[in-house]
Formats: sequence, structure tokens, C-alpha cells
Amino acid sequence: MTVRLATTERVNASTILDRNLEAGRAEDVALISEDLPITYGALARLSAGVAEYLRALGIEREQRVLMILDDSRAFPATFLGAMRIGAVPVPVNPMDRVDNYAYYLDDSYAKALVVEASLLPTLEATLAQRPDLHVLVAGGDAAPYPSFDATVGARAWELAPPLDTHRDDMAFWLYSSGSTGRPKGVVHRHEDIGVTVDTYARNVLGITSADVCYSTTKLFHAYGLGNGLSFPLSVGACSVLVRGRAVPDRIFEAVRKWRPTLFFSVPALYAAMVKSPATASADFSSVRACVSAAEALPAAVLARWQEMTGVPILDGIGSTEMLHIYCSNTLEDLTPGSSGRPVPGYELRLVDERDLEVRPGDAGDLLVRGASGASAYWHQSEKTRHCMRGEWFYTGDRYVMTPDGHYVYQGRADDMIKVGGLWVSPADVEGCLVRHPAVSEAAVIGVTIEDMSRIKAFVICASLPDDGEALAHDLRQWCKQNLRRYEYPHVVEFVEDLPRTPTGKVQRYKLREAEAGRSQDHLWGYDTSQPK
Repeated sequence: MTVRLATTERVNASTILDRNLEAGRAEDVALISEDLPITYGALARLSAGVAEYLRALGIEREQRVLMILDDSRAFPATFLGAMRIGAVPVPVNPMDRVDNYAYYLDDSYAKALVVEASLLPTLEATLAQRPDLHVLVAGGDAAPYPSFDATVGARAWELAPPLDTHRDDMAFWLYSSGSTGRPKGVVHRHEDIGVTVDTYARNVLGITSADVCYSTTKLFHAYGLGNGLSFPLSVGACSVLVRGRAVPDRIFEAVRKWRPTLFFSVPALYAAMVKSPATASADFSSVRACVSAAEALPAAVLARWQEMTGVPILDGIGSTEMLHIYCSNTLEDLTPGSSGRPVPGYELRLVDERDLEVRPGDAGDLLVRGASGASAYWHQSEKTRHCMRGEWFYTGDRYVMTPDGHYVYQGRADDMIKVGGLWVSPADVEGCLVRHPAVSEAAVIGVTIEDMSRIKAFVICASLPDDGEALAHDLRQWCKQNLRRYEYPHVVEFVEDLPRTPTGKVQRYKLREAEAGRSQDHLWGYDTSQPK
């Protein structure tokens, strides 16, 4: 049973900040932003300034405020300040395409935009077409628009009482990138943040005011929003915010400098950090737990990471629709190669194509139920009906539950491959490939060659092989020895990187799209033998 953060129906999510002031933490550090400490009192004043600025513009209840912001003090101040007056903050990726920004503005009917100064040149035409849009600029020269520092940071604002909102009122949106079409606006309520705090943050992380959180996943993403904002603020902890791209050297420097106790990242970055030459000197001695999400963490990456740093990684699965992780390993129950067990407060089901529950050991489509579930997809009623089935959310992921209750990822429902009439999980083949000493990362898709369904692997190596043909043969033999005989890549392509979401999740559908009609002549060692 989920224990809610609030015990009444009247909830405003921005009051997560008020509770720290009431607890006497005004002088405690809430954020490290651009190498400067920001106290809870200072964050409250900035949040109050955003609230008053938006109120003066005439922004009203449930009107949207688009946020194109990197991780800095402007993000939490804007996010909390907007919700405080009943407006709806809509954070999006500051590294997205320009045409998507126009889409977000139009799809959300945003009345105001808070944006990074560095993006103004690329948004010039977009903003010129929307003269009624109120624009506030953070992080640099704002001309011809007002700046965050001059407008919000110019005086010591008083934190006014929040708008009286219901726990089911629209609080914020997060856009979720889909496999096809435009991103989906995921509508969350004022209650949802408190639910994730009371489930994952307390039951799995055991977070306290002594913790320092550092997430390589940005705040605009559901995973990063919990890691770097709602979880630390819920207990009076500190969050380290770092601008720019997360790459191994910068990550190691931030860990060395700020000594986090909780570290959050994604499998692609854990794999990159493991193979980085700087890993040998990286110091994670302050970290009591690492967390991974966004996609399944290969057991081989976990083993290498733990050997090099001495710190365990708690792999789990979450989604934008459920706001954070709902199935996870814990420090007390860590099973490499699995997503762990359901987080207290959530229930999981695995079903077949007839919506009947499958037996333990059989693969099924994953459904999850919990109080943090989103209300709807904005402007996408058909998608809402398909995925939000009463109390249950259809994730689109395929899993197997082991006899002892752990969940093992098999791939996306539309990523499964049928070879010789038998289903193959991309995750199984990828996990096997990554265990090979020459392989850093791998992604597997189904392709059609000579009218036959085959498996293709895109492989990233620490260094390009001298003899690609020989290595491709070795990789096939490796998979045949460690998997079922038909679960091996018939074709191999060595690549430098893979298409990814903003959190680093591999986009297999883009690999499939690129393969359509493409010649296979360049591939190493196409194996024409029949699966056995």
C-alpha cells in the first residue's frame, strides 16, 4: 500500500520546499549549481521570484510554462515557482531539435517560455512567429528579452502561500519520446511527486538529509527530476547540478569535487565510464549506492563497475508515465542481470496477447499499477486508451519473472525477433555480446536477408578491430557457446556509436529504419547457415 506524502486532498507539489524552511533548514545547502552553493532559503526566494514574475504576466491556473533549461538553479526555481501559482511547468530537453521546440510550444499552448540564453540564436525564427509568448532568459545575455538574473534574482522575494490545488489537479508535464511520431505530453498531478518519494526514495534509497545526490541524467527527464530535485528536497539533502553533456571525465571530476553519496546514471554511461582510461583514478569512495535506469544494465557492465569502483549499482525500471522507478534491485537484494523486484507501493503483471497472466519463466508484456501514474497523454486519446488501462499502465516492455520473483528484461514488445519460428530477446544477445572482452556495447535488431529473418548486431569496441571478419566470427561462436544455438548475430557491423534517447537508451527502431533497403555487402561475415 502506498503511503502518501500528503494526508489531505489539497496538495500543491511546490510545498516540498516549504517543509525544509519549516524544519529550520533555510541555511542548509539545497543545490550546488555552477560550483556555487544555493541554500534552501535562497532557493525559496528564487522560486518566489518566478512565481511573482509569472503572476504579474497574468499566467493563470493550469496555463503552461515551457522550460528549455539545462541543470542550474533556474530549473528548480522555475519548476517550483510555476506550480506554486497553479501554472503547469513543462520541462523539455535543452539539446532537442528546433522543430520540436515549435511543436512543444504549439502542442502545450504555452503562455510563457523560460529558456537558456545559448539557444536564443537558434530559436529566433520560432520566437518571431509567436509575438505574444512571454520569454524569460537564463544563463547569459538575454537581449532583447528580460533575464532571469535581473528579473528573478534582483531582490529577496518573500515566499507567498501556494495556490490551493487538489492532489488530482494538473501539476506538470514531461514529454516522452516515442518510437514513432512526435513526443507525447505526459500529464502528471500534484500528488505524483510525493508518491515517488514515499515509494522509491524512502524504500529503496533510504535517503536522508545527510545525502548528496548527483545525477548524470538531466532534470527535464522523469528519472533526473526525481534524482536531482524531488528526492533530495523531500528530506533536506543536497543536489549537485552540472551543466552541459555528461561525459566520463566531467563525471569523475564532479564526483571527486563534490563527494556525492548517491550517484545516478544510465547503462550507456556506466559502460562508457568503465572503458574510460580515467576510470582507474576515479574515486567513488563517498558513494554508498549507484543507481541505473532507462534500459537494462548488462550484468557484465555491473561486474566491471563494481570491480573498478567497489560500489554496487541498483538497476531498475521506471518510465515517464510512472514518474520514476517502480521495480528495482536493492542493496539487500541485488541480482545482476535483473531489474529486481517491485518497489513497495507498485504492482506488476506479465500478460500474453490475450491479456492473460503468463507463468513464471515465460515472457510477457509488463503492466504496472501505482499511485504515481500519469493522468493521460495530452492530445493523444487513442494512445491514452491503449496504454492507460484503468489502474494499469501498459509499458511496452517484455519481461520474464523468475521463480524467486525477480524481473528479467527481454526487450521492447516491438523489438522481439523471430528466427526460424523461435522468439529471440535482443537483451539476451546484447548481454552476451557485452560479456566478450572486446565489446563495450551492442545493439541487436532483426533484419531480412535473402527473404530470411536474421539477427544483426551493431557492436562498439574499445578500439576498432584489426580483423573485423575474425572478430565477427569469434562473436558468433561466443554467442553460440553461451546462448541457445539460434541466438547469435548472423551479421555484425562495428560502429562508433548508436542512436539514443536523451537518457542514453538505444533506439533500436532507428537502426531498423536505417536498415530498410540497405545493402548488406559491407557487413562482416554474414553467416548463411540455418539456425539449429
